[in-house]
Amino acid sequence: MTDFNIPERSTLSIRLSTDGFSLATYSSRDGSDILFRSFHVNPQHSMAANVKEFLNRTEELKHACLETNILVHTPRYTPVPFELYEDDQTETLFYQNLPKQNNEVILCNILSKSNVAVLFSIDKLTHQLLSDYFPKARFFASVSPAIEYLTLRCEQRKSESKKAFAILHPDSLDIVAFESRKLMLANSYRASNLYDKTYFLLNAWKQLDMNQEKDFLYLAGTPQEKQLDFLKKYLRNVSVIGPATEFSAYSARMDIPFDMLSLILCE
Repeated sequence: MTDFNIPERSTLSIRLSTDGFSLATYSSRDGSDILFRSFHVNPQHSMAANVKEFLNRTEELKHACLETNILVHTPRYTPVPFELYEDDQTETLFYQNLPKQNNEVILCNILSKSNVAVLFSIDKLTHQLLSDYFPKARFFASVSPAIEYLTLRCEQRKSESKKAFAILHPDSLDIVAFESRKLMLANSYRASNLYDKTYFLLNAWKQLDMNQEKDFLYLAGTPQEKQLDFLKKYLRNVSVIGPATEFSAYSARMDIPFDMLSLILCE
C-alpha cells in the first residue's frame, strides 16, 4: 500500500467513466505498493456533479502526490496520424469526425510509440473542477495508454498477422487493431450485452478484411466464457489477455481496468 507520508514517491491515477470512478496510487511499476479503489456514481447526476462529490468525499485525494493522471473513459475521441496534426487545428480535426457539442473542452494526447495524436473531449465544468483541484494533472483519453501499450506489445511480438484487441467494459467496447505495429483502427461502441459486443467485434473484423485462419483477436477486460466460446465458432485465434498474462506483477488485481494498467506500464 502506498505510503502517503512520502508524497514525492507517489503517483495518483483517476479514471472517470459513466459506469464508475477508479483511483490508483503507486510509487513503483512493479505493483508491490499499489492501492486501488473503485467508486459508484449516480447515473441520474451529471459527470461534473459526480466528480464534485468524489473530490469532496474521497480521503485519498487529500494527500499530495508527485504526479496526477486523469483518464477519461469516453467514446468522443478520434486518432489522427501525427504527421497530419497541427496544434491550431485541434478543434477542426476533432469536429470533422464527431458531432459538435456545447460546453466541452478538446484535449490532445501525443502517442509517440504509435505515431498518432488522440483528440478527445471532456465536459468543460468537469475539466475546470479537476484542473482547480489538481493544477498539474495530465489528462488522457482512457484509450490512449491502451493504444500505446498494445503498440509496444505488437512491436515486441512481431508477426505478419493482423491483430485486434477488444477491451470490454460494462456498457461499452473499445476495439484497437494493428497490422504489424501500424494502427488500423481505434474506435469505441456503446454495447451492454454479449450479443451487441460480439456483433461489433465481428463487423470490425470483416471491415478490416482480417483472416479467420491466421489473424488474431484478443479480449481484455471481463470477457464471459459464453462470448469466448461463441467467437471461437467463427475465428480460429481468439484468446484472453489481462493482468495474469500481460502484467504479471498485477496478476492478483483483476479489478484494475486494463487502461489504468497500461498507463502504469507505459510511464
